Amino acid sequence: MTRKIPNWRAARSLLAPPIAGVMLLAGCASTPPAPIAAIASAHQALVNAERVDSGHYAAGEIEEARSKLAQAQTEVARRHMIVARRLALESKTEADLATAITAEKKARLANVELQRGNDALSSEMQRNSGSTP
Repeated sequence: MTRKIPNWRAARSLLAPPIAGVMLLAGCASTPPAPIAAIASAHQALVNAERVDSGHYAAGEIEEARSKLAQAQTEVARRHMIVARRLALESKTEADLATAITAEKKARLANVELQRGNDALSSEMQRNSGSTP
């Protein structure tokens, strides 16, 4: 019985293209694309929140949104795209929350002012009619 000795050169030449292909795919798959849309969306949400004066009514949330957006941009520079995307989404959520809190607080203030106006008008009507409450 004779054993056949493998021809390593032939085996290497047959295996080289598939191995190179796998390595190429692994290299492409290792870095996802930059989360440009998520960062732009977070930035726009911050602009919207600042436009409605969220810095006054929801200072903590707006500051958190700014911080997370800055962290997301830092992570893009470090090529940590998955972390950057998560931070951008969190930033947008915080900015949206700040906008909602601002709207709620402004609505409450407007309601209080309307109630005061109603009370004053009711008081004035009762005084002019001569009746007591």
